[in-house]
Amino acid sequence: MGGSPTGPTPSVLCALAFYFVSLLSLVLIVRAQNGTTPPSEVSALNSVFSHWRISPTFYQWNISGEPCSGAAIDATATTALGPTSGDYNPGIRCDCNGTVCHITELKVYALDVVGGIPEELWSLTSLNSLNLARNYLTGPLSSSIANLTQMQHLSLGINALSGEVPKELGKLTNLLSLSICMNNFSGSLPSELGNLIKLEQFYFDSSGVSGAIPSTFAALQNLQLVGFQGNAFEGGIPSTFSKLTSLTDLRISDLSNGSSSLAFLKDMTSLSTLILRNNNISGTIPSNIGDFQSLSQLDLSFNNLAGPIPDSLFNLSSLSYLFLGNNKLTGMLPALKSPLLHIDVSYNQLSGELPSWANNSVLATGLDCIQQNFPCLGDIPSSPTYSDFAINCGGPEITSSSQIVYEWDNETLGPATYYETSTKRWAVSNVGHFNDINNPQYTSVSSSQFTTLDSELLQTARISPGSLRYFGLGLENGNYNVTLHFAETAFLNPPTWKSLGRRVFDIYIQGNRVWKDFDIKKVAGGVSFKAVQIDFRAQVSKNYLEIHLFWAGKGTRSIPAQGTYGPSISAISAARDFIPIVGKNPKKSKTGLIVGIVVPVGVVSFLSVLALYWFVLCRKGPGWDDDEELRGMDVRPYTISFAELKAATEDFNPANKLGEGGFGPVFKGTLNDGRVIAVKQLSVASRQGKDQFVAEIATTSAVQHRNLVKLYGCCIEGNKRLIVYEYLENKSLDQALFGKTSLFLNWPIRVDICLGVARGLAYLHVESRLRIVHRDVKASNILLDSDLNPKVSDFGLAKLFDDKKTHISTRVAGTFGYLAPEYAMLGQLTEKADVFGFGVVALEIVSGRPNTDSSLEEEKIYLLKWAWHVHENNREVELVDARLLEFDEEEVKRVIGVALLCTQTSPQQRPSMPRVVAMLSGDIEVSAVTSRPVYLTDWNFDTTSFMTTDTPKCKKGT
Repeated sequence: MGGSPTGPTPSVLCALAFYFVSLLSLVLIVRAQNGTTPPSEVSALNSVFSHWRISPTFYQWNISGEPCSGAAIDATATTALGPTSGDYNPGIRCDCNGTVCHITELKVYALDVVGGIPEELWSLTSLNSLNLARNYLTGPLSSSIANLTQMQHLSLGINALSGEVPKELGKLTNLLSLSICMNNFSGSLPSELGNLIKLEQFYFDSSGVSGAIPSTFAALQNLQLVGFQGNAFEGGIPSTFSKLTSLTDLRISDLSNGSSSLAFLKDMTSLSTLILRNNNISGTIPSNIGDFQSLSQLDLSFNNLAGPIPDSLFNLSSLSYLFLGNNKLTGMLPALKSPLLHIDVSYNQLSGELPSWANNSVLATGLDCIQQNFPCLGDIPSSPTYSDFAINCGGPEITSSSQIVYEWDNETLGPATYYETSTKRWAVSNVGHFNDINNPQYTSVSSSQFTTLDSELLQTARISPGSLRYFGLGLENGNYNVTLHFAETAFLNPPTWKSLGRRVFDIYIQGNRVWKDFDIKKVAGGVSFKAVQIDFRAQVSKNYLEIHLFWAGKGTRSIPAQGTYGPSISAISAARDFIPIVGKNPKKSKTGLIVGIVVPVGVVSFLSVLALYWFVLCRKGPGWDDDEELRGMDVRPYTISFAELKAATEDFNPANKLGEGGFGPVFKGTLNDGRVIAVKQLSVASRQGKDQFVAEIATTSAVQHRNLVKLYGCCIEGNKRLIVYEYLENKSLDQALFGKTSLFLNWPIRVDICLGVARGLAYLHVESRLRIVHRDVKASNILLDSDLNPKVSDFGLAKLFDDKKTHISTRVAGTFGYLAPEYAMLGQLTEKADVFGFGVVALEIVSGRPNTDSSLEEEKIYLLKWAWHVHENNREVELVDARLLEFDEEEVKRVIGVALLCTQTSPQQRPSMPRVVAMLSGDIEVSAVTSRPVYLTDWNFDTTSFMTTDTPKCKKGT
């Protein structure tokens, strides 16, 4: 066989030549008929696509290098902005005049593009429509966006853009729709957005912005749809919103630090959807609510609305969903109503008989049970039946590896439902409607396998679009350990837009908020499909335990699909932390005989003891009452006998002594049930005395948070005063940082400690039922558990704070070096005194040294002064503990920046602790710190100047 040639035959070559000539002719004809795209626009488009590593769709548009060709100039093609199928993505549209074609629309939608927005994009000044939604775009939004003055439709939603929203957006005065929702922006919305007077739709929910709602928005009188949900806005709803009479859809939730009324709604009768939940709205429901004939969904839940519900509200023919729960509404419900699909008026103060429709299974099953003070408790047997319960939320019965039986929980729940098991062991209630989706489901199922024991517990979950409550019923009173199981299964892992979802909700135990802005994925280290188990301690005093998961409007709502938001929980268990009485009753056959004998003898004995007690009391004189110090406490602590504590500590053996502070010595011990404890013994010579003993147990009993030390109980017998806490293996933070210990805190652990302490203080200041100022935030009052989780301790100096007062004047107490100037010098106390102390502790955590160290050279003696020196010279890394060989420099700068903000001279210049948490978490930017505090510049700085004769100098370990 010979070696015949393998190249193309002459006929093939001729065909190829004809094809390319024809194609070139077609391009020339297209250009002659429509015009050409300016080289600057072609270059900019190519640069953008190259940066994002995407390619144009050849043979649809961009034929042979001419962008404005094919579908790009086809008037019948789908517009570039729309995400509908059948159009071209990525795609452009052009406007041609026969000579020149300009790119007017650009769509790069849901392609998981990663990276920043190239500056070249802003040179496409003919754009009137830009859709970059559902990607993984990062970095700030350039001020050069102001170049796009012809823009009418701009969609940047569902990305990871950060930084402040540029005020230059206010120059795009032709905008009709704007979406920046579900990003990671920070700071306030610029007031310049009020210049967008043509705007009809504005989406910025869950965008990361904060501050007040700009009053300039009142100028947006063509606005039809706007959403304020999922952000951190403060203040009330501007009264000037009354001018926005074109609105058909208004959604605002979770406003803080302000109050509003509904007066601004008076003329907004075009509204079809009105959601104003959790905004501290007071007053009454407008009397003209019957004029809102287009209203299909109304949610005013979780506010402070009072007075009766207008009957006219129940006669709106278009109204399908009505949510008024968790207010202070009074009066009776009307006997008749319009064809409402779902209604919730739970947890109000309604009176009279509920009409027959109110307990319709479609509307609100068990509505009579879910009113304030939980009236169905009257149906629970007066004698407790149970001392534990466990629930597999949304799934079948499962027996765990530890032999706990998790009962099934797959009852069908609706938008307003209460369900109670036949055994009356537990109940569940759900309130809320998943907006914008049909046939919503209130459970979720995942086939994923989790690398943990009892993986099947995590494969189902109960979900809710608003408020999900579980009740343990018929429980014996006492302390309980509550375990909640979570796993995030709705969001993928990055980098994809489907990973950008944030499920954020609050956790309440027994009415106390124990975790604000709980994010399953965040707690799991930023990954999905990972088990998260959270333990809490709760006290049952009325034979029931309430676990409440509440969506305050934060997080995202439509990633990866509409309706992906709100609480999600996989399993619950609660077990008693005491020796139960339940199950120890004698046999029924002997009950009558025992009662017949015991009661008369008991009465005689009781009268005898009472007489003896009165005689002894008179002999002892006034003031002798072992129990008087516990009276008046909202949450009465569990008491432990002195004999038990004596046995637990081996008669307070010096070998078990952990340390000694201003209160007295602290001993390690072990209770009969195996719990390891720390026993704080009030010294007879203690300067803190009875008042601070009472303050400590009252405060610690009333608060429960994973970053606060857990109180087990106390002992008051005669002149003996002891407080019993959980034992924390790794002792105090100051010992870990400054002491001689083998414990090493690497950089990630230090960041976690900072965050944990900040969360604990934020809970005390804002989230707790009581507003509490700790007054002695310092490294020795922060304890570390076996996993190095921080817990704020020592509440002996804590003060309850009245919300109506700007500050209280009190005798100075605390520890020098951590005292805020206004408190040390003027005795004026606010929660910002704790913020100052936290700032000092944060610098100690970064540097690994105490706030004052006279062994160092003069410029480094005072930590705050040295921190400002390195900050002003952009040398923050010099402050880092020399033992840390690896650390994140940006995180170091962030922590130092937060610490310097916290230690400003004026309390008004210091951030609140919730804002500190947000800055440390990276959820918002750290505000700029521009100048040293006055006490470092104008005063001859000396930390002893913060001392008074009333300031106790406490040793480590207090």
